[in-house]
Amino acid sequence: MSTEDKRVREFAYQIWESEGKPEGQEARHWEMARKLAEAEALAPSKTKAAAKAKPKPRPTATAAAQKPAVAKKTRAPRKPAS
Repeated sequence: MSTEDKRVREFAYQIWESEGKPEGQEARHWEMARKLAEAEALAPSKTKAAAKAKPKPRPTATAAAQKPAVAKKTRAPRKPAS
């Protein structure tokens, strides 16, 4: 089995799992997987590395809303030089 065939198999399995493991959808899953593997093979190498890297989580609006606003402390005025 070639590396490309293994990648198609991995994609098909991921698609099958993501759809709740339905029965009778094998042909559609394999076709989708084949297209994904083909697109991946044609993509520049930067895209492949970025696809493998985990994206950094973005702060959500709810997380930002939960943090209370902190007021800046004011500084005392400088003493005049003697």
